[in-house]
Amino acid sequence: MSGVTEVSAARRREVIDALRRGTVPQAGLDLFAVGLDRFTGALDDDIATVAGSGSAFHAIRGEYGSGKTFFARWLAERAKRAGLATAEVQISETETPLHRLETVYRRLTERLATATHQPSAMRAVVDSWFYTLEEEILDAGEVADDDEKALAEAVDALMEQRLADVARTTPAFAAALRGYHQARAAGDAATAEALIAWLGGQKSVAASARRSAGVRGDLDHFAALGFLQGLLTVLRDCGHPGLLVVLDEIETLQRVRGDVREKGLNALRQLLDEIDAGRFPGLFLVITGTPAFYDGQQGAQRLAPLAQRLATDFTTEPRFDSPRAVQLRLTGFDLARLGELGRNVRDLYAGAARHPERIAAHVDDAYIDELATAVTGGLGGKVGVAPRLFLRKLIADVLDRVDEFGDFDPRQHYALTVSSAELNEVERNAAASNADDIELDLP
Repeated sequence: MSGVTEVSAARRREVIDALRRGTVPQAGLDLFAVGLDRFTGALDDDIATVAGSGSAFHAIRGEYGSGKTFFARWLAERAKRAGLATAEVQISETETPLHRLETVYRRLTERLATATHQPSAMRAVVDSWFYTLEEEILDAGEVADDDEKALAEAVDALMEQRLADVARTTPAFAAALRGYHQARAAGDAATAEALIAWLGGQKSVAASARRSAGVRGDLDHFAALGFLQGLLTVLRDCGHPGLLVVLDEIETLQRVRGDVREKGLNALRQLLDEIDAGRFPGLFLVITGTPAFYDGQQGAQRLAPLAQRLATDFTTEPRFDSPRAVQLRLTGFDLARLGELGRNVRDLYAGAARHPERIAAHVDDAYIDELATAVTGGLGGKVGVAPRLFLRKLIADVLDRVDEFGDFDPRQHYALTVSSAELNEVERNAAASNADDIELDLP
């Protein structure tokens, strides 16, 4: 694959290790992405709009196994390259219910990442913001470098100016930032740490720390959007012109109690309305869900105003889908694309293999296609749910052995075996018509 030799060893290993475990890598997805080229132009335009103080929204639509999480992380990588911060939040009935926006905000800050900082980047972002304010004041030449008291006061004044819009609706956000800055200047690390946690929506923050900043209680549902607005301001001022937030697996709303579902759908509608009203400059919101969520009576259709905002015409062939539509449809894999995916991963693996010549000799294009066909057959012919298992088998059962053992020939010495224990729920359902253990000899 072109460009594979230019990949760093650490990045290559991170990708291969994740695929070997059967998980979606956190980074490096551009190295083996298949079928996403049709989205790049429109999504890069969205990222540019967000970076220019606009906002954007898309709903990703796909069946289980169609690559929604992969798509979201691939998009996050593109956003980070443009300087945006990112956060991926898994919506769940118990851990992160959508109707409790304070919990969604807390998870967002826990998962906040930038191109240079892994989650949680919250403290690094806030520190970077104060450093930027200090540099701006010193560059103006109105405060001496060694006058710490005057500098601290000037930073507080500039902070209030920058957060004026937020402070009108959510004064606690600005107060906690001010308290954090004062605690850090005083060398009170415990208070500073507690206030960063409070800014991130964490519960059970020491009352003494809250009192020192003049704030009280925990973040609630109504203040969460104000805190998000404040975070966007901080990000923008310290060099991150926007924030990509992915709300993944939003279809879990279909499985919750009726009144909770109504609250969750209404919270999503409220968020979209606020984006449309221009409250969140620099926010790129993406949700992912199954067709059943978007089209079914237990999902978006249950709330007519939300259904209208998400409405997208899918009556034409998928190849005519607009990449600028509100909903973006992921069609999943066919055998040809699954084979292409396997070849990309094989080439990536070979770039760091001890014996790349063995990889070339024994895991050729034809073998990749044979393995793809065999794995798909073990899953009832459902190609769409095969990529995770296919890549795991390709790396752990084939490529690792070819690289380690000089006399291992997968065509002679490997029979594909899939046990029910290594399948996720979707894969297990696809393979339900087969025996618990599937053994297929490749030709």
